[in-house]
Amino acid sequence: MENKQTLLFVRHGQTSWNVERRLPGRLPGIPLTDQGRQQVARLADALSGLPISAIISSPLERARDTAEILAQTWGLEVWLEPDLMDTDVGHWAGERYDELLKKDPAWKAFVQDPTVAPTPDIETFPQVQQRAVAAVERWRQRSEAGAWPLFVAHADVIKLLLAHYSGLPPVRAPLLGIDNASVSIVELEGELPPRLIAVGWTPRPGWLRAPEAARASVASPPASPPSPAASPGAGSQPGEKGTIEGEA
Repeated sequence: MENKQTLLFVRHGQTSWNVERRLPGRLPGIPLTDQGRQQVARLADALSGLPISAIISSPLERARDTAEILAQTWGLEVWLEPDLMDTDVGHWAGERYDELLKKDPAWKAFVQDPTVAPTPDIETFPQVQQRAVAAVERWRQRSEAGAWPLFVAHADVIKLLLAHYSGLPPVRAPLLGIDNASVSIVELEGELPPRLIAVGWTPRPGWLRAPEAARASVASPPASPPSPAASPGAGSQPGEKGTIEGEA
């Protein structure tokens, strides 16, 4: 193993289940959307200058598809690692997030504290973290991994890996934002503490996009100031405070 390693953690691209806000868990047959493939291609292009030495992926279809698109950039094969699979959410797999929040108190309790499983078929965050960290550390020791291994996984898995390397408790991992086709980077060197280089970086971050109404407001010419004879508040609709506040 190299004395210094740069670990890249990539979340899979968009799936239709992401758009529908449906909980996938470990269900099979959830491929990338066309937009998801485009997201991954943009990320591959953005990372193409890095000397990626290996690509290790969760075997779930959405992650494997992402890994195969990335692998084309460096001409690498994809190694599959079952311990990078998504959280096992048991009987909740396939449910919509908003419906669970409305009808299932156990789901709401799990969201508040994912370190406690409400039923035996649900995997807790500490359990996910333990298997994912063990998998990454195993691969770090393998000669095939090299100095720049890239791991393709799922949002919760990546959050928990970053929590481990940054010393954050598993219960706080949901605070991290990991978008589709984003990369997070951790640098490890000898006995030095891990360095978080990037968290959830994408070439086109969704949070940077202005709301539609705000864009329309910027594109429109400024309104003429009211004439001195106008009554107070003329030119505004009742309750209108401005486009940005209205979108918040």
